[in-house]
Amino acid sequence: MTKTPEQIAADTGAELARDVELAGFTTLRVGGKVPVMFTCRSTEALVACVRALDAAGRETLLLAGGSNLLVADGVLDLAVVRIATDGMSIARDGRQAIVRVEAGAVWDDVVARTVEAGLGGLECLSGIPGSAGATPVQNVGAFGVEIASLLRRVRLLDRRSGEIRWVAPAELALGYRTSCLKHSDRAVVLAVELGLTTDGLSAPLRYRELNARLGAGTGERRNAAEVRQAVLALRSAKAMVLDEADHDTWSAGSFFTNPVVDDRTLARIRAAVAARFGDDAAMPAFPEPGGTKLSAAWLIERAGFGKGYPGPHAPVRLSTRHTLALTNRGSGSAADLVALAREVRAGVEAAFGVRLHPEPVLVGCEL
Repeated sequence: MTKTPEQIAADTGAELARDVELAGFTTLRVGGKVPVMFTCRSTEALVACVRALDAAGRETLLLAGGSNLLVADGVLDLAVVRIATDGMSIARDGRQAIVRVEAGAVWDDVVARTVEAGLGGLECLSGIPGSAGATPVQNVGAFGVEIASLLRRVRLLDRRSGEIRWVAPAELALGYRTSCLKHSDRAVVLAVELGLTTDGLSAPLRYRELNARLGAGTGERRNAAEVRQAVLALRSAKAMVLDEADHDTWSAGSFFTNPVVDDRTLARIRAAVAARFGDDAAMPAFPEPGGTKLSAAWLIERAGFGKGYPGPHAPVRLSTRHTLALTNRGSGSAADLVALAREVRAGVEAAFGVRLHPEPVLVGCEL
């Protein structure tokens, strides 16, 4: 006998809400209505709720910070499980601290607490919206640091076997903004465990823009609090720190990943750039495992899509401060955002022969 949502909530300890507009739960402020949402404030409730919905054969959307989602308009036949677990603990062991965080914890709060506790390692990941549980899923990174370099293990619920276990990073196929958890419904992240330093100094500084702001040399370590403030200032200047009053921050962060290309493709793209801008045109390119990483923002701008495109009266636009962010100006829809993303992607492909790929998870819509 299939249980009702009320019975599932009563059995699992989840909080039930009906007819929920998802726009209020995503940083893009778009998303249609779902019939039920279960909010889980403990890991036990989360595990029990997911198991109950899986047993009922119910299509489920896991939602935490909503910062990496583009959800379709209209009515969506989904049961949403909102992950609202936020426990965090710090255990010091000499020069290292083990930080354990439940999946629903607000990521920037986690970073702030570690810096305030005199720990180093996460400061370059300041200001990134979303939840702790999402960080290993897409191997979150910024300013030369990726979560992969700090991750000790991840606690997962295997939705097929029902098993709960801690998994080592080597099992997650972590890569540039990806892992085996991304675009997969096989497992639910319950918690992450990170290894940080106790000397209060940052990770080695390797990002040119951040180093210049701090006046630091490559590989130098600085006070973690100082680095955090510099990172927040740089992100704010690009509208990459959430602000309810600033529509430039109503985004999913970088909408496209920076493409990583092989040598043959790189040569072809350089030829296209030279044909368009001359032989002296300097295209940013960085060595990356598996090829060369290009700047998606540079390609977008050089393909003719400047900051604020397509103009001040459009319901969705490229950010006026960062061309890699697609923004909702207050009245935009998911369909508007998809249309703009398609236009930008097609323009870059026509100009340079490289196809950009979206970073957010698309729910009910596709490019």
